[in-house]
Amino acid sequence: PVGPFLWLLLPLPLGAADPLPIEGWLVNSCIQARRKCQADPVCSAAYHHLNSCTSSISTPSPTQELLVPEDCREAAKHLRNSSLMSCTCHRRMKNQVACLDIYWTIHLARSFDSDLCLKFAMLCTLNDKCDRLRKAYGEACSGSRCQRHICLHQLRAFFEKASEPHAQGLLLCPCAPADQGCGQRRRNTIAPSCALPSGAPNCLELQSLCVADPLCRSRLVDFQTHCHPLDILGTCATEQSRCLRAYMGLIGTAMTPNFVSNVNISVALSCTCRGSGNRQEECEQLEESFSHNSCLMEAIAAKMRFHSQLFSQDWADSTFSVMEHQNKNPALMPQPWVPSLFSCTLTLILLLSLW
Repeated sequence: PVGPFLWLLLPLPLGAADPLPIEGWLVNSCIQARRKCQADPVCSAAYHHLNSCTSSISTPSPTQELLVPEDCREAAKHLRNSSLMSCTCHRRMKNQVACLDIYWTIHLARSFDSDLCLKFAMLCTLNDKCDRLRKAYGEACSGSRCQRHICLHQLRAFFEKASEPHAQGLLLCPCAPADQGCGQRRRNTIAPSCALPSGAPNCLELQSLCVADPLCRSRLVDFQTHCHPLDILGTCATEQSRCLRAYMGLIGTAMTPNFVSNVNISVALSCTCRGSGNRQEECEQLEESFSHNSCLMEAIAAKMRFHSQLFSQDWADSTFSVMEHQNKNPALMPQPWVPSLFSCTLTLILLLSLW
């Protein structure tokens, strides 16, 4: 039997008995999304440029790579957070042709997107709470005159109040080793230019600042408890989920860690052990509890593998197996104007909450 949640996820066939929908009946019609885009000069210009790209890009065969001019990719990037990316059309809606024209223009931008960090950012944008909290710390942490303490406060608010699947998806999104753009977006999740200290203070000084603050001190103890290897074999003190929560709990404190490069998943504190004097060994142990922590690295890698599987073909095939039945029956076949991101968002959020 099909469970109650699964029925919510199945695409509904549109029969002849369906009432004639009006534009406002749709959750996010492409007509509505286009009007919103027109009100934003950047979005409007990007859409017009992308529209001009559709006629110059041919559809490749399955063995060929889609060759897209860089200016078209740039235009698509400006539309990532637009409601156009999740817009829909209905078979019997008014202005159907105009809606489909918009949909297929935006479909081109979706086809460029193999960057999972952008996909998780889009899922955050589609969630009101996540989007609001992310914009709050984005505003607080931007600009040349940002105030670090305000930035850190808003960062903490995001990771404390946003749902765990959304927060972990943004911070721990997987990137291909060669995709430095994706890696850079992942590193920039915590707005390091403002959130991290300028220069490279001594790690023991950061620890002293942290210990003097009750919140930071408790978060550091939590991290040391749940991400601590118990022996030389790397046996971890607790399960990976607790280690990840403890690690993310430090973001927005004096001991905020981050990824160290765009090409791997190594993390570290933004500090140095130079000038530690007779406390050099103590300092190095503190620094290595982040940069050489096998329990933390395994937890991060496992979560990234899980996130990658959410968007894998196998997952998509199993989730939308009902579509294969519909494709064999033209009467039940869903139209190509139902975008996959809109259809699978609920599925994805439910799956994220299970890990």
